[in-house]
Amino acid sequence: MKRQLGKWLVSCLCTGWLSLFVPCLLLSSSVSAEGGKQERADLIHLRVGVLANHGVQKGIERWQPMMDYLSQEVPGTHFEVVPVDFDEMSRQLLAHELQFIVTNPGQYLNLSSNFPLSWLATMKSHMHGGATFAIGSTIIVRADSQIYTLQDLEGKHLVASDPQALGGYQAAIGLLHKMGYNPENYFGSLRFLGFPLEPIVYQVRDATVDAAITPFCTLEEMIEEGLVNKEDFRVIHPTKPAGYECLVSTQLYPNWSFAAADTVPSAITQKITQALFALPSDHPAAIQAKTLGWTAPISQLRVIKLFKELQLKAPPPPLHHTVLKWMEKNKEWGLTFLMLFLVSTVYHLWLEYKFRQKSDFLIDTERQLKDKALQVERMKSAAILGEIGSGLAHELNQPIAAITQYSEGGMMQLNRHGDADSELYELLAKINAQSTRAGAVVHRIRGLLQRRKSQYEELSLDELVTNTLALFRREFQQQGVVLTQEVQGAPYRLCGDSVGLNQVLVNLIKNSLDAMAEMHSEREKRLLLSLDYGEQQVILKLVDNGPGLKGKAQDLMASFYSTKDDGLGLGLAICCDVMRQHKGKFTIDNCVDHADHPWKEGCVVSLTLPRKLGACEKGS
Repeated sequence: MKRQLGKWLVSCLCTGWLSLFVPCLLLSSSVSAEGGKQERADLIHLRVGVLANHGVQKGIERWQPMMDYLSQEVPGTHFEVVPVDFDEMSRQLLAHELQFIVTNPGQYLNLSSNFPLSWLATMKSHMHGGATFAIGSTIIVRADSQIYTLQDLEGKHLVASDPQALGGYQAAIGLLHKMGYNPENYFGSLRFLGFPLEPIVYQVRDATVDAAITPFCTLEEMIEEGLVNKEDFRVIHPTKPAGYECLVSTQLYPNWSFAAADTVPSAITQKITQALFALPSDHPAAIQAKTLGWTAPISQLRVIKLFKELQLKAPPPPLHHTVLKWMEKNKEWGLTFLMLFLVSTVYHLWLEYKFRQKSDFLIDTERQLKDKALQVERMKSAAILGEIGSGLAHELNQPIAAITQYSEGGMMQLNRHGDADSELYELLAKINAQSTRAGAVVHRIRGLLQRRKSQYEELSLDELVTNTLALFRREFQQQGVVLTQEVQGAPYRLCGDSVGLNQVLVNLIKNSLDAMAEMHSEREKRLLLSLDYGEQQVILKLVDNGPGLKGKAQDLMASFYSTKDDGLGLGLAICCDVMRQHKGKFTIDNCVDHADHPWKEGCVVSLTLPRKLGACEKGS
């Protein structure tokens, strides 16, 4: 009886305590759950976009431990990894759906030109001793392929990951540009497969394509994971930098960067940067992310140079390709314009034929009138040349001065904006130099007509000849003239009128080019310019292999005497006047009269200038 009563009391006590403990336990758990929800609501949710180069799932597995580490190190935050491709990363940044990105420096530079980004850290590679330069392109082929060099890739079919991939495409294109190839029409075809990267290697293995552009160490990682066999592949243009374990075809560029959008408070970015720098290499987050940690941002100069080279050296598409593409898009308009062009061309040819058919008599009459008018003009030109020359020089001074001032103003503006090294600045400098030279020529012609004395100064005859030849560079190329320069003796500076001597050289070279233009096309056109520096004088000779003189040298040097239909007969007369002012000698003769010249046909002009002409002062 007592034993039953004891059991009943124990049972009552246990039941009473349980009835009290269970409600307390449930209340405690509900309070804890509500507190956890409230705590999560107070956290700042931050999304980090990373390139999913091996797929979305592998991207999450690789980077989520790193996000958990940052959430732990930066109180009040929760980080989420978002694996994306290049285009999706740009879209989500534009929509402010991402606060941070982890990507290659090439993509970072592209994005930073459109989005305000802050560069926080550069990742150390888990291989190569923690190197920070670990991005490059490796061009792979099958081991039994007949492709051994970059030149063998011409006309072949290739695959790559993405046009925005630094290691998966851009670095290889930069290498081809440096080697002198144009990738736009160099390959037979080039397809972009996107992410993940493994199918790119499989395409080569299965002989679907001839070659593939893969990121640095992608092939070695797949071999290590057992996905492919090493014996099945070979690397084109292989190099293995010191301290690195993988083969690469291009130079290496900085590793991935961790960057923040401008919407993130600076206090959070500072804490994140500190946490990244403090991450030890043996931390589980670092091991899972395949990194030995993070370091200060590395200079992107190599990437900037690569992008600049790709933009500057990329040749424009051929005109006929552009026209064909436009025709494909606008067939109706293209056919209409083509028909109009053909009709207009036929109509123009018909008009020209009718005009020529009825204009023979008018042309003959016009030639006779021109000959008579030319005779009258030459008779009058001696009397009115002074007035016309002075007035023309006065009028030309104003536009020449305006050109000089405008070019100088443009150069000052470019210099002020830091563009002194641009092509536009160089072009304006050339315009300024030529306008200054034109002003000096006009000033000298005006002084010649007014019989004023020339202005002498010290000058380098070599430099004067070089500057003068530069003016005829295009004419030499168009006529195919072979120019030979010879210098004998030690060069020294002379005293003379640089503008006048420049006029002399321009007139003489122009006469030689005009004479050689009348030669048969099969004959080689040659021009010899020699300088002989003596103790007391310099002899400059200009020898061409043209048809030679068409008259007596004395007659050709007379004013208003010309053998050209459009000549005024003043060029050689001005040369004689300039040489007379320099107390020099000016002779012109045929090559056949000189046995020491390299050819017998043509003309030889000789200029002799004294070494000392007196004091080189203005107005002397």
